Amino acid sequence: MRIYLIGFMGAGKSYWGPRLAQMAGLRFYDLDLAIEESRGQSIDQLFALQGEESFRVIEKEVLHLLTETHEQFVMACGGGTPCFLNNLEYMKRSGKVVWINPTNEVLTRRLSKERAQRPLLQSVAESELAGFIQKKMADRRLYYEQAHLRFDQETIDLTAVLKAIQHV
Repeated sequence: MRIYLIGFMGAGKSYWGPRLAQMAGLRFYDLDLAIEESRGQSIDQLFALQGEESFRVIEKEVLHLLTETHEQFVMACGGGTPCFLNNLEYMKRSGKVVWINPTNEVLTRRLSKERAQRPLLQSVAESELAGFIQKKMADRRLYYEQAHLRFDQETIDLTAVLKAIQHV
C-alpha cells in the first residue's frame, strides 16, 4: 500500500506521516527531503537557483522514482506537489491520497513561525500571511479536494485514518 499525504504547507504532513507509517508498519518518505538528498541542495537553494518551474520537474522525477522503486510507504508530499505536472493523477493511480486540511487559522499560526524556512513565504510579510494562505489555498483546493480521503482536524486519529484507507 502506498499512502500519499497532501495538503498545504504547515498542515502536518511531515509530523503525521512518520507516525502513520510506524502504526501501519510502512516506511516513511518526506518528498522534500528526498529531493534535497537526490540533488545535494536544499529546497530553498533549488528554488533560488533554478526557479519553481525547474523545481517542479525535479519534484515529479523524485516522486516517480520513489513510487516505482517501492511498493509500500507513507509519503509526505510538498504542498504544491499535487498541483503540477499531473502528479495528483499519478498518485491516485498508484496509491491512496489523503488530504490533511487544518483550518487557515491553524496554518497561519504554524507558518508564522516558519516563514524563513519556506521558499514561497520568504517575501510574505507577517501581516499578509493569512491573506496569502487564503489565496494560495483557494488556488490549490481544486487539486486537494480530489484526494481519496480528507481529514480536517488539527489532531488526527491515526487509527481512523488507517481504517478509512482500507475502505477506499
